[in-house]
Amino acid sequence: MSVMADRSGRLPRQERRAQLLEAARESFVLQGYHAAGMDGIAVLAGVSKPVLYQHFPGKLELYLAVLDQSSDSLIDRVRNALDSTTDNRKRVRATFEAYFDFVAHESGAFRLIFESDLTNVPEATDRVARTNETCGQMIAEVIREDTELDDDTSMLLASGLLGMAQTAARHWLHSPAPISQQSAAKAMSILAWRGLSEFPLTHPQT
Repeated sequence: MSVMADRSGRLPRQERRAQLLEAARESFVLQGYHAAGMDGIAVLAGVSKPVLYQHFPGKLELYLAVLDQSSDSLIDRVRNALDSTTDNRKRVRATFEAYFDFVAHESGAFRLIFESDLTNVPEATDRVARTNETCGQMIAEVIREDTELDDDTSMLLASGLLGMAQTAARHWLHSPAPISQQSAAKAMSILAWRGLSEFPLTHPQT
């Protein structure tokens, strides 16, 4: 149940912030960082520009807040995929499905991470790098625990898997006549699993 506005029509601060972030994400996804403006975001959110500035001092701070939100969503998806089963073949499938789901989501939030036009601002690029690093470390930990490969090799394999997932999911989305999302994720997971399964398990699964 949503939180009700007070008698003056004002929303509680957290709900207002969520409303502003949603409008900002839509603007940044559709227009890119440089073309989107605070005036337009305020109009889209249905608030005055001073209200927007009460929550975010400038466009960069707003963009970074949206980027943090999008990054957290991807990290949570990958974490949930890895935690969903102890069967590594199913884990690979779930991880690819997580990336395809994220890319296919109607919000288009993946563009802020994988296709951003803000590549010369350290605060933004550091967040993107940290997102990829966090996802990679989670996958590397599973690989390391199950194969006892060294840290560097485990992270190398994890990075390769993430690269496959990102590139394939974006290719699928932009294809003029794509196969179904489920079929695409399945095909990529089979490709990835055939490579990973060459590394013997420390504790073979039954």
